[in-house]
Amino acid sequence: MYCGASPGGHPAYAETAQAVGFHLASEGYRLVYGGGQVGLMGVLADAAVDAGGGVTGVIPDFLHHREIAHPRVADMRIVSSMHERKHVMAEESDAFIALPGGIGTMEELFEIWTWSALGRHTKPVGLINVNGYYDGLLAFLDRMQADGFVQARHRAMLFSGDDIAALLASMADYNHPGMIPSLERARM
Repeated sequence: MYCGASPGGHPAYAETAQAVGFHLASEGYRLVYGGGQVGLMGVLADAAVDAGGGVTGVIPDFLHHREIAHPRVADMRIVSSMHERKHVMAEESDAFIALPGGIGTMEELFEIWTWSALGRHTKPVGLINVNGYYDGLLAFLDRMQADGFVQARHRAMLFSGDDIAALLASMADYNHPGMIPSLERARM
């Protein structure tokens, strides 16, 4: 899960993060997230821990030392850099979902989606569109496809919805469409 270190400006963001954490734990999913105790990250982890779920936090040492690491997460992986954090999260996760967040959330979402388009993994990627938060981004992505910068099959790799149960259900039958064709040809 990727999400903000801030609670955001609308109560629906924290309410949804709490519902997502509870749902993941209740359904037996292990939460892998950025390890923070602040903002939506903290709300998400608190809900999963409170519901008895497995939670793995991955936090860079420089943030851990600022006491931002969540104290209730038993499986806290302390890594040396943001790059290592993303690598560990990618290795430990079966799917990737973004709640609302800022530039860090966007960077993580786009990087993991790009890795999929490049054939570095075949796991589903999605976002939870709380209160229309991602409407503008989704419209921009559609524009990228319409203008020929993103292929339809790669645009379709990014799932979106406003409900975690429905989003997970749509992601459950995911079949990776293959990497960017020019890269597939280069592998021959």
